[in-house]
Amino acid sequence: MRILVAIDGSEHSEAAVDEVARWHYPADSEVRVISVVEPPHFPTTYPLGGVDMNVNDQMQKDARAAVEKAAAKLRADDESRQLNVTTNVFSGSPKRVILEEAERFGADLIVVGSHGQGALERFLLGSVSQAVALHAKCSVEIVRSSKTQTGESK
Repeated sequence: MRILVAIDGSEHSEAAVDEVARWHYPADSEVRVISVVEPPHFPTTYPLGGVDMNVNDQMQKDARAAVEKAAAKLRADDESRQLNVTTNVFSGSPKRVILEEAERFGADLIVVGSHGQGALERFLLGSVSQAVALHAKCSVEIVRSSKTQTGESK
């Protein structure tokens, strides 16, 4: 089985990794953990005319740290799972890159976290998880965080 786990470092992404970590896998299963950094459309500016051209570099570092943390969690009980875990960080449109990487990887399943957006936010901003679910050529699991928006456990 080949599973693509797409994360962004959020609480919802961590819930998706936790869900995958609970599963039992057939021998020789593969999990690829990816993060997609969407470059800022405009450079970050600061008062008095300062411009930060290194924002993308920091975003890449944060994404790399998130995928490595997720991979470590998935490898924690590796001996009993017989699980091959790989990671990668991409740059581009998350919706497009996740779908393309799933195709390239030959994913049987894509796992993403839900951001729990309301209808207005989904309409205005679009939802990565919704786009992946609609356009993927394999099964997709959207994992919700166990916490409500107020921070209380369900």
